[in-house]
Amino acid sequence: MRTHAFRRSSATALALTAALACARSAPASAGSPTGERPTALATFAGGCFWSMEKAFDAVPGVVSTTVGYTGGHDGDPTYAEVSTGDTGHVEAVQVTYAPDRVDYAALLDTFWHNVDPLTEDRQFCDVGPQYRSAIFIHDESQRRLAEASRTQLVDSGRFEQRIVTTVRPAGAFYPAEAYHQDYAQKHPLAYNLYRKGCGQDARLRALWGEKTAHEPPR
Repeated sequence: MRTHAFRRSSATALALTAALACARSAPASAGSPTGERPTALATFAGGCFWSMEKAFDAVPGVVSTTVGYTGGHDGDPTYAEVSTGDTGHVEAVQVTYAPDRVDYAALLDTFWHNVDPLTEDRQFCDVGPQYRSAIFIHDESQRRLAEASRTQLVDSGRFEQRIVTTVRPAGAFYPAEAYHQDYAQKHPLAYNLYRKGCGQDARLRALWGEKTAHEPPR
């Protein structure tokens, strides 16, 4: 298994211990009943889906998030299967958002500022093809905006290395097991220890400085 050992073993053990102790775009419509605010879907892969979910949960206008697996060739995969790196799937987050409160371009800003776009088949301490970064687009408008944001970052000259993050059509999305959903919210101590041990914030500061999540790449 290529998953970083610290992440799952330490985080799970700490969670158990703690438990015992205590619209710039035309959105891809997710559909909504009459009278309710319309919503749209966006899907992003940026390494550990715990961290991706936490980042998007903090964005005003995001209605809900679901972590899961996408982009591969196996149907209804389990975490153990995806962790082998052989299914073609990546850990991802599916974001349901209200386009009248937050547009897709703002979600792209959040995505870029929470990933390392320079490392292939890895994010921070988590290594393997299941951790590659990608933007999964749901319609032509999302494709244009996603590709434009990637081109802007490449042309900015901010990084000397190649941008390895890809833009891909969205396909089947398989929600992860229940214990992965809202992990950072349910197990903040375990999650924060994982994140610190993984060096995530230090790497993000090195890449992006002290920018807020919604500041566009320069």
